[in-house]
Amino acid sequence: MDIFKDIDAVIFDLDGTLVDSMWMWETIDIEYLARFGIDFPRDLQSKIEGMSFSETAVYFKERFNLPDSLDQIKSDWNKMAWDKYLYEVPLKEGVIELLEYLKQNNIPAGIATSNSRELVNLIIDKHNISGYFSSIRTSCEVEKGKPSPDIYLLVAMDLKVEPERCLVFEDVIQGVMAGKNANMKVCSVYDDFSKNDEEKKIRLSDYYIRSMKEIFN
Repeated sequence: MDIFKDIDAVIFDLDGTLVDSMWMWETIDIEYLARFGIDFPRDLQSKIEGMSFSETAVYFKERFNLPDSLDQIKSDWNKMAWDKYLYEVPLKEGVIELLEYLKQNNIPAGIATSNSRELVNLIIDKHNISGYFSSIRTSCEVEKGKPSPDIYLLVAMDLKVEPERCLVFEDVIQGVMAGKNANMKVCSVYDDFSKNDEEKKIRLSDYYIRSMKEIFN
């Protein structure tokens, strides 16, 4: 397969790439801000795209002058997202087929996500996919979230593969830029949440797919 030519490892974003979950975060943000009597700003999602879970909490606390601690903010988000991930968020089409292909061909895989460790563990366990990954890292473990390359470089180091020999799967602009800033090949994946950015994603990426299944056609 051409997409895997000269590739020694594959690194996945999680939300919007492996699981169909981006739709729920706007709902959570609306509900969360409503607790403080704050209306949801239309620019919020674009402002926080790519930020780590911790960076996002800092942004919320400062922008909206929230009285709660950063730990409390993150704890509340984890609780609000828990049941949605458990009961409403599926794997995206073709994910298992792709993970099986990588495993059978001895191509190591990792996850580089902006989500919290608690929710990542829940997602991985719920879908029983931990065995496919040699590294699972969150942006809270590095200095800066996406579009900084930090998280992708950390996973590449875990996998013991040079960045230029890695292929990244991403669904949002900030993530695509993080992969490119890490000097990796990037395949953009369609997601309804970022459909208005498709032209830019295609322009920035080495490959573009609407579904993982396309890789095997």
